[in-house]
Amino acid sequence: MPSVQGWIHIFQLMIGITFIDKINVLETIVNKTDLNLFVIFDVIMQEQSISAAAERLYMTQPSVSNAVSRMRHQWNDALFVKQGRGIKPTPYANQLWQTIAEPLNIISNAVNPAQFIPALARQTFRISLTDGMTSMLWLPLRKMIEQEAPGIDLHAVPFRANGEQLLLDNEVDLVLDIYKGEHKLIHSKWMSDLNFVCVMRPNHVLAKATLTLDNFLAAEHLLVSHSGDAQGMVDSKLAELGKTRRIAMTVNTFASVFPLLADSNLITILPEAATHEYVAAGEVITKKLPISIADVKIYMAWHTRQNRDPALSWLMNRINKIYSEVIGN
Repeated sequence: MPSVQGWIHIFQLMIGITFIDKINVLETIVNKTDLNLFVIFDVIMQEQSISAAAERLYMTQPSVSNAVSRMRHQWNDALFVKQGRGIKPTPYANQLWQTIAEPLNIISNAVNPAQFIPALARQTFRISLTDGMTSMLWLPLRKMIEQEAPGIDLHAVPFRANGEQLLLDNEVDLVLDIYKGEHKLIHSKWMSDLNFVCVMRPNHVLAKATLTLDNFLAAEHLLVSHSGDAQGMVDSKLAELGKTRRIAMTVNTFASVFPLLADSNLITILPEAATHEYVAAGEVITKKLPISIADVKIYMAWHTRQNRDPALSWLMNRINKIYSEVIGN
């Protein structure tokens, strides 16, 4: 078993110079701490529950609680406070976890490389995305899981432009939307650029006409607004031109859009990729916008603590493949 200094040297060799600052902080703590406490602390932070951590570690709850008491004494911080039926990490606990999570993961994988067998896996992934992305991806993802990994569960978490915090707080495993991931602990992968089109029913009065700016502005518009605000990026662009449009109705889910368009005079602006299924079924048509709207870049983002997670890597590869097929269609 390596000494404390031996572990520090292993960390440095395996992680590299970009993590030296983390190692310096870690060395100060490790020199006076039982390394097992780090493992217990890491699992508690992941589970956000003493009882769940005890079950995962095959320990009794009193044993985990005793370990937390030792952590509090040695690290001079409360670490966890009660919140409802669960616990909430203190700011110090969150900061400490960001320092030690990735080194612990690297050490764990080096000593005992994780294996992932999709057909045998029992795991839950939480993914933050809008309901528009859910409507495009959830069905093909479910079909894939039923065939390849029937024990995998996918839970959708609403995306409210808070992807960074969700990842930092370990509330989700992935963010799949417009969030690029600028934080140093968050990695991201570009998925695609989404372009926008005007959508309406096939027998709409504008369906056979050239969509000019004037008749676009004269139409009654439907807006998808998760916040409830009756203004979007199209309105910002129109304001630059000194123009406005009438938002006749708003909805807060994409699921409401196509039934409304099919039986009303409303028109709306959507990512073209979200319309493919409905255009193919003859329920709506799309037309080129009379104004220039910048494409939206879609990213898949994740925390560095899961860089070496084979299960998440498998899921990301499958999502990337399915997303490419959906967008390509």
